Amino acid sequence: MRHRKDPRVDAYIDALPPWQQAICHRVRDLVHEADSEVEETIKRSVQPYFVLRGNICALLAAKDHVNVFLYDGAIVPDPEGTITAGHQNTTARTVAFRRGDEINELALVAMFRQIIANNRAGGWRRLKAGGTSAPS
Repeated sequence: MRHRKDPRVDAYIDALPPWQQAICHRVRDLVHEADSEVEETIKRSVQPYFVLRGNICALLAAKDHVNVFLYDGAIVPDPEGTITAGHQNTTARTVAFRRGDEINELALVAMFRQIIANNRAGGWRRLKAGGTSAPS
């Protein structure tokens, strides 16, 4: 997959154990697959973020898992039950991956695309205030 990589994101991923690197690389590819205009950056000093007219997601590796924070204001549908935590969170929900977990790539890309559509429509805060989600 061809996308412009931020070397700081590379450095973050390269410092992780191989199984976490594999998860982070795949999630990174999937978010870029969702939209070719997605950009990478570092926020909070070290955390990789993927943005397009607002935050889409962020990566955070923990000791025994990798968190993918979805910045969706809890308005993006999750029909496959991919979200693992933060169901009541008003800003971001989490998909956690542990060693050996399968990534539901179709569901994750669909959620990334919906978050991007919502960002292009003014962001989840604006959409939530209006009570509707952007069309898929």
